[in-house]
Amino acid sequence: MHTAVSKYLNGYPAELVERAEQWLSSGKLGDWLADKYPRTHHVQTDKALYHYVTDLKSQYLRQSAPLSKIVYDDKLNIVHQALGLHSVVARVQGGKLKAKTEIRIGAVFKTAPAAFLRAIVVHELAHLREKDHNKAFYQLCRHMEPDYHQLEFDLRLYLAFQESRRGN
Repeated sequence: MHTAVSKYLNGYPAELVERAEQWLSSGKLGDWLADKYPRTHHVQTDKALYHYVTDLKSQYLRQSAPLSKIVYDDKLNIVHQALGLHSVVARVQGGKLKAKTEIRIGAVFKTAPAAFLRAIVVHELAHLREKDHNKAFYQLCRHMEPDYHQLEFDLRLYLAFQESRRGN
């Protein structure tokens, strides 16, 4: 059985996935998430998102390449790009090859708890220095957000809960 929970928690221990599925089917998961993460954020526009991301970047990654575009994207496949998308777009300008770095965050996160938006942004910013999900990548995530691993897990639970509410 491929449930919403198992889809988002792929790779996690079976006991955790089973417990999360039980919470979801019993109706407890939504209440638990609402109690643990009651605060939503006010970063609703692409302009506000740009400022939010660049503020975090200047606090932790001043020496990294500048970001040319930061937007909410309603076309992201949330399962495969659950934490957003970072890309480098190469363009020819005046005979020179220019690379521009972009970050796209799934539009579904406009209404997510504030802690989840921060986790997503931290994840995408970490990719400015570390392309792969390796030890150095997760150390950088924890440097920017000490509770990163728990937030990522809870964010995945949140996505499963949201999907179950939509009836997918």
